[in-house]
Formats: sequence, structure tokens, C-alpha cells
Amino acid sequence: MQTMAIAGPDGVDTAIKAGVDLDGSPIPRPMLDLYNEVMDLESQRARSGVLKSMRNRVVKTGAKHFDQTVLNSRLIEAGWEGLKDKEISFYFG
Repeated sequence: MQTMAIAGPDGVDTAIKAGVDLDGSPIPRPMLDLYNEVMDLESQRARSGVLKSMRNRVVKTGAKHFDQTVLNSRLIEAGWEGLKDKEISFYFG
């Protein structure tokens, strides 16, 4: 088994396409099939706007790297609305 060096935002996608986990073990076919089915359905869903999607990604990922106060300030400084109550309870609660 060979481990995969995964970095960057596309690293996990690369591993999924290869059908292997980060430790090199194969991802079970039923898991890959369900993942691919859901991602295909998601790719067909109408979007509400790029800025909203960008903000959602910043909140989701930013919560892993910034504390609540810093992330809230950075969102506002960038021109987005600050963290919503439901985001605070989900990511920082």
C-alpha cells in the first residue's frame, strides 16, 4: 500500500478519483458509488450565486483555521455579513 501526499483544496478529490484513502487503502466501492451519485446530483442543482457559495466555503473552512472573533471580523472586512447565529452554534458551539 502506498500513502498519498494530499495537500491543497483538490487533494481529497484527487484521492477520491484514485479510489484510495490517504493511507493508500482502497475506498470501498459502495462508498465511492454513493459519493459519486450525490456529487452528480449536486452538480445539477441550481446555484444561488457565486458570492454566497464563496462565503459558505470561507465559513466552513475558515472555522478550522480561525477563532470565532477573527473569522467574523475577516468576513466583515471582506464585505460579507458576519457570522450568523446558526453558524456560530454549529462551528463554534
